[in-house]
Amino acid sequence: MILFIAIMSVVIVQRLLELTIARRNEKWMKEKGAIEFGNGHYPWMVLMHIAFFVSLIAEVLIFKRGLSPLWPLFLLLFLLAQAGRIWALASLGKYWNTKIIVLPGAEVVQKGPYRFIRHPNYLIVAVELLTLPLIFQAYYTAILFMALNFMMMSVRIPAEEAALKKLTEYEREKGRQSRFIPQMLKKFDN
Repeated sequence: MILFIAIMSVVIVQRLLELTIARRNEKWMKEKGAIEFGNGHYPWMVLMHIAFFVSLIAEVLIFKRGLSPLWPLFLLLFLLAQAGRIWALASLGKYWNTKIIVLPGAEVVQKGPYRFIRHPNYLIVAVELLTLPLIFQAYYTAILFMALNFMMMSVRIPAEEAALKKLTEYEREKGRQSRFIPQMLKKFDN
């Protein structure tokens, strides 16, 4: 239980810190003339992420879930995802946000994990939504929120890409790049 409380505390504080950074970035971008898109789905996405933490905590406490026999593996994958998350957010810098906010004419980010795939942060979130519950055998939460995240991303990613195509050179810069599979791995996918 101590490990559960420690991990949940760190992740929740991390998310709150990220929201603070997102607000600061939003203010900076809007002062530069950025435009916000996807207002309709954003509150649902926020609700989904809040519900994820509530569900995980409830499942672990109500069903008295313990550590998975594979918890070191799931924790390692989760920690690697955290490193990837920091890399992705740092690569976007002031352009990173939890909302879809696009600065017209801005250069498309082509560094960090964005050199390899179009949406590394969304891939990382999917890994987090799977591995964090699996550390504690919270299988209902893992399955439910993987499905909900898939539905959310089926709305979010097209909305984000449409906004980027409209206001930047996104199509030219990223058009041939895969959303989630690095080009070097796609060669082996034939």
